[in-house]
Amino acid sequence: MLLTPRARLKSALLASAVSVCLVAASAPAAPLGVGDRLFPYLGNPGYDVASYDLAFTYTGTNTEPLQAVTTIDAWTTTALDRINLDFAQGKVESVEVDGAPATFAGAGDDLVVTPENPLPAGSWMRITVRHTSDPVSTDGRDGGWVRTADGLAMANQADAAHLVFPCNDHPSDKAMFTVRITAPNGYTAVAGGLPTGVERADKATTWTYRTQHPMATELAQVSIGRSTVVHREGPHALPVRDVVPTKDRELLEPWLKKTPDQIAWMEGKVGPYPFETYGLLMAEASTGFELETQTLSLFERDIFTEPGYPKWYVESIMVHELSHQWFGDSVSPRTWSDLWLNEGHATWYEALYAEEKAGRTLEARMKAAYGVSDRWRSTGGPPAQPKAPNPGQKISIFRPNVYDGAALVLYALRQEIGRTAFEHLERVWVHNHRDSTATTADFERLAQEISGRDLARFFKDWLYGEKTPSMPGHPDWKPAAPAAGGEPKAAPKVAPPARRAAK
Repeated sequence: MLLTPRARLKSALLASAVSVCLVAASAPAAPLGVGDRLFPYLGNPGYDVASYDLAFTYTGTNTEPLQAVTTIDAWTTTALDRINLDFAQGKVESVEVDGAPATFAGAGDDLVVTPENPLPAGSWMRITVRHTSDPVSTDGRDGGWVRTADGLAMANQADAAHLVFPCNDHPSDKAMFTVRITAPNGYTAVAGGLPTGVERADKATTWTYRTQHPMATELAQVSIGRSTVVHREGPHALPVRDVVPTKDRELLEPWLKKTPDQIAWMEGKVGPYPFETYGLLMAEASTGFELETQTLSLFERDIFTEPGYPKWYVESIMVHELSHQWFGDSVSPRTWSDLWLNEGHATWYEALYAEEKAGRTLEARMKAAYGVSDRWRSTGGPPAQPKAPNPGQKISIFRPNVYDGAALVLYALRQEIGRTAFEHLERVWVHNHRDSTATTADFERLAQEISGRDLARFFKDWLYGEKTPSMPGHPDWKPAAPAAGGEPKAAPKVAPPARRAAK
């Protein structure tokens, strides 16, 4: 994900609790979480989701709640007499567990479900929640649904999928998705994965999409708008489909046609594209960021139409989100403290692409990052131990320390173990952890195995140190003089001053 500087200055994603509107009462309930260091109440213990089936009905007005049905199939990992789901922006009408009515209550950002009978460990369960999904927050909370000029899109990172549908909203619990969207005729609906059917009835159409690989909730995407879907072929006959405002179809084509070659470039670096399709969702909306939603990356339309953005810069941003399909989507972080593995790698390949295609040298960018790295660590924490989000700004975990600061770690690692070992590490990493989750410790172990080196001290200093270590091969690199107050800005990189540090 890439975040604009202006977005970092907003009080986005306000953290005040949103109560679920309920129409039933139950015994006292309490919110739970999986104990994530940065988001302690995100996710829920006791079960492992296998699949989500999401059904949304859109009225044609993007300020009105959507009618929705969420069906969750999961295995219990311990005995449960209650099931906590993350859900915080809609009205729950009914809940069933294995076809039988269940009582439910809200607790913080949780929907707490009590089935008729306790569920033993190792049992299969199906939870069906009938609810609304509201694109308008009553307290100004951002994330989840994004209202576009002609409809809706999703932006669920990091902790906002549960503003759209009930779920186990943590990347450690990936699952398969089926999404059905019903909208008035004249609208087009697209979701991540591949289409499996279109049904037209009277004045509405229902589209169905299904993933072929597991996905974290934060990476789900649904687009509803007056859109055109543009099809082309990528490497190895990969289906590539882009979703654009119909009126801008021809205007955006010069950018759309670049994607197949960019996929081929990434495959040359790290191996086969990991999913069943890819494409760009160019939304007419002001989000302040681009987002790597799985198989359908979200972009602001304006980045492709505003003349102030150089061609090489826009292309490198496209590669940033594309590279996330390997780093962050296919290989997802086990915890949000592992975020540097996502954003550091996406920044790395963004910068490498800019070097190879536009002569923007990686070394110059890394030297600039080195100069301000100490200040990034002071403000945001070391790359693998980021500080908690600022109060009322959960999106603030996306600081420069996990972008150029983390790419700097990768540069130092390449300097330390050599280019050949580093490039082999990258390929093996995405191969070994494809369709799964991984941790910083996993990356450290693999780097040591491939390099045949004891890298414990290297990683301790580079990933967890308060100060940036000396750069291997560049003893002349020095940190910049301390700045007077305020959060340090990102080092000069691919972006012109008017835009983005990262997400």
